[in-house]
Amino acid sequence: MKINNIIYQLTGLALIACPLALAGCSDWDDHYEGAESEAGTGKSLWSQMKADGRLTDFCEVLENTKVFRQHKKTPVSYAELLDGGQAFTVVAPVNNTFNKDSLINLTQTNTGDSLVENTFVMNHVSRSLSSVMPAESRMRLLNSKHVSIESDGIAGVGLYESNIHAKNGILHVSKRPLPFVRNLYEYVCDIEGFSGIGAFLRSYDEDYFDADASVSGGIVDGVPVYVDSVVYKRNKMLDRIGRINEEDSTYWMVVPSSEGWDKAWNNASKYYRYDKKVLKADSIQRYWTNRALLDDAIFSMTTNESVNDSLKSVQYIKDEPEYHVFYKPFEPGGILSSAVPEECSNGILYKTTEWPFTPEETFFTELRSEGENQSLITANKDCNYTNRRLSADSISEGGYIDIVALKTTSNWTMTYRVNNTLSAKYDICAILLPKSVADNVKPDLRPCKFKATINYVDTLGNKKTFNCGNKQFISDPLKVDTIVLAENFEFPACNYDQQDIKISVQLTCSILARENSQYNREMYLDCIYLRPRTSKSEE
Repeated sequence: MKINNIIYQLTGLALIACPLALAGCSDWDDHYEGAESEAGTGKSLWSQMKADGRLTDFCEVLENTKVFRQHKKTPVSYAELLDGGQAFTVVAPVNNTFNKDSLINLTQTNTGDSLVENTFVMNHVSRSLSSVMPAESRMRLLNSKHVSIESDGIAGVGLYESNIHAKNGILHVSKRPLPFVRNLYEYVCDIEGFSGIGAFLRSYDEDYFDADASVSGGIVDGVPVYVDSVVYKRNKMLDRIGRINEEDSTYWMVVPSSEGWDKAWNNASKYYRYDKKVLKADSIQRYWTNRALLDDAIFSMTTNESVNDSLKSVQYIKDEPEYHVFYKPFEPGGILSSAVPEECSNGILYKTTEWPFTPEETFFTELRSEGENQSLITANKDCNYTNRRLSADSISEGGYIDIVALKTTSNWTMTYRVNNTLSAKYDICAILLPKSVADNVKPDLRPCKFKATINYVDTLGNKKTFNCGNKQFISDPLKVDTIVLAENFEFPACNYDQQDIKISVQLTCSILARENSQYNREMYLDCIYLRPRTSKSEE
């Protein structure tokens, strides 16, 4: 499938130079002269419907509904579209089975016209030629919905008449309108109770013109024109959080009430307070707050086999199996234990009162600056260092760095930047490895003594330091040692997804010359580890 859902191909309309009116493009009929359906009459679909006294309500709606392109209403009505040369299948509901006046009133505004176009008109028109046959088949409508075609009806709706052939397609007369079932994306965008989520997602809607898939009509006055222009609707945000607008996929989505969303949003936004020197700090805060709440709220059913045991969100990756997975979702305390399911055309929307996650389950996660990752070293002094690889469950990412003083009396320093910190509280730790990882016969069992400094910025962007209480930390040479450098330390400003990394941790060896026999200046640093300070840990 090309870039999400195909909206339509307003074939024969020049994208730039040719006006969006059928009469204004002479290429229209010429280009589609051969598009007549088999056994076609001499009349177009529109002429067939216009002559049928049962379909006057539907025809009035078609006359008043304009085609949208690139989020703008064009002069072209669907009556004109169905009177042209393109081939369609139309399912036309008979009079008095829908509120004609209400639909026509909606078409008087751009927003309303777009709504009528997508939920009603395009829900009854297909670009494929689809006949009613004894064998069941499926038809894709212009709004990308899929409907079943059976011998006695379409999408469960009975027919008064079927397989009426026209020169540009096939007409079926239905006893009532075809049901419109929203997909997950349409549901959260169209239903008022989810306006906060919908507004965020809608802001990333765009139309994309595919020049390669379109048929060029040459250059007119230096401007490219197209006799067959292909436009796709896409949403870049859905590429990141889950393509919940695709009808060919099956998703589950968890969405809280408006009050629950606002409460969760206000809480999450506190984690994304950027300092005043960050350009467009408020916009970045809004973006990542929305992402924080949505990233783990969508689940693809193609990657979830035992949904009663666990649900993996679309963000799940095998390399980090501890994240983005939620166990026993339907049991008490599970994320879906009190959710109300709502069937959508491409999955299930689970409505909840509150956002059913915690920050620690989703976006507020541990951070590690691996010792062996030399790209994270921002400064070093009076030392040599070597990366070591060693596969063991107790060693993070299978490696560490061996720091050795240049001289027997040198007190070295090593500074590591820490990426993606939130404006939140962490326990800041250094994880050191025992000397036996390199020499398990006669390891040097003298501990290392050092100090630590945390470099950060305040809410104004001013540089600050914290010396960790000027403590002297002493490692345990016999075990993997997690040393807490600063407990419950709060970063005033967020540094998430920033190129200018303003957070770093500096380790400084602090052994006096007279202490050489007691301590060892060599350190095996596994990583700098930031452990989220949760409400439970504070208890």
